[in-house]
Amino acid sequence: MHDFLSLLPLVIITTGAILLMLLSAFESTKVEIASYISMGFYGVAFFVQLLIGCGPETTIFSETFNGMLVANNFSMAACLVILGCGFFTAISSHSYFKVNRFCTLEYYSIMMFSVCGMMLLTLTHELISAFIAIEIMSLAIYILVGYERKNVKATEAILKYLILGAFAGAFYTMGAALIYGGVGSTKFVEIAATLNIDKTISPLLLGGGFFIIVALLFKIAAFPFHSWVIDVYDGASAPITGFMATALKTAAFALFANFLALHTTMHDGWVTFLFYLAVFTMFGGNLIAIGQDNIKRMLAASGIVHSGYLLIALVAMNAEQFSGSVIAYYLAAYAIGTLGIFASLSYLGGEGEKRANFADFKGLAKVHPYSAAAITVFLLSMAGIPPTAGFMGKFYVITSAFSAGHIALAVLGIISSILSMWYYLRLIVNMYFHEATDTFEVQGRPLATAGTFVLVFFVFAIALYPVVV
Repeated sequence: MHDFLSLLPLVIITTGAILLMLLSAFESTKVEIASYISMGFYGVAFFVQLLIGCGPETTIFSETFNGMLVANNFSMAACLVILGCGFFTAISSHSYFKVNRFCTLEYYSIMMFSVCGMMLLTLTHELISAFIAIEIMSLAIYILVGYERKNVKATEAILKYLILGAFAGAFYTMGAALIYGGVGSTKFVEIAATLNIDKTISPLLLGGGFFIIVALLFKIAAFPFHSWVIDVYDGASAPITGFMATALKTAAFALFANFLALHTTMHDGWVTFLFYLAVFTMFGGNLIAIGQDNIKRMLAASGIVHSGYLLIALVAMNAEQFSGSVIAYYLAAYAIGTLGIFASLSYLGGEGEKRANFADFKGLAKVHPYSAAAITVFLLSMAGIPPTAGFMGKFYVITSAFSAGHIALAVLGIISSILSMWYYLRLIVNMYFHEATDTFEVQGRPLATAGTFVLVFFVFAIALYPVVV
């Protein structure tokens, strides 16, 4: 029964995706109805996952799936974040498509299929099933990025993302093949058993691990595989940009953490490599973000920086007693702030996302004071200002680095956080310290507005949740 309950949220989302796909065949079904149905399935799956709660690590239907799927506290927390991202993206999309009318019923079905892939990715402890999950997730995201077919920027974004994503997939499959050649299995537990016997990483296992890490670095938009993220995020519609920045990153980091936590030998072998990647990712992302005038491109660059903070958590984690609490908390805090900003942009951006630059939001506080206040809260959370969830997330990451003895990395993380305040505060200055140059007339905002202020509440509520480092 526990195995079934662990798999139930994934079953619910898969059922919802198939139902919406079938409903899309009927012309009488309205797009708004599809959005409400998707919200309902996300909500039910979220509360089922919440009710299951935390429990001992369980191999789900070990005989049926041959030990490929494992549920633990970390995977459950990651699934909660992904389901929350799906729910609030559906809310943002509902308001966004009131103005930008290129949505069809398939949109919500495809998004739910991507969530299926993401949830499966958090549960899998085997390389081939992980590849299947990555492809389910990625193929759906490719379609969503280029969903507005008449938009040149969206077409450019999907072309870049598809080509680079294919390269990442090729790296992953080559890595899986090399590991299979060195170990004779693609299951995490058997790879760990081999490492336990040999105590060293064989050349095949080393090469395979390198290729897989390269593929995952692309998915999380870390240095030096980060350049795609700026154009792709800019070309995608606002709700999908927020969805990619949060849910996709959560799923990719879940697999990344599970892979490194295979064995202490695996983690220790890549610590130095990840150390430098974290530093270059943080400061490279900051340099890109500082030079941006477009809000979506700035948020894309800041997402690179946040990947750097999460890499710090990977460097500092204890592979022997891996709980993933710090990583899961940071992912949740980051997701709330990012989803909140994109929920605001979904109704403030206007038709064709005409309000896209910093200058377009001058004087927003004088016309829509509550929306400006909400955006300010999200920006301060992402900058790491107390008493927000973002501050606590960075605090736990830096503390874990100090505890693991990576003092230099922790100090560099603090410096990076201080630098990031420049581009976050810049938007706040535009909203509060300039006269309004626009009337900011918006349509179809009730759901997105409600979702925005619910997320504001969670920014402060999650900050009160304690995490054991």
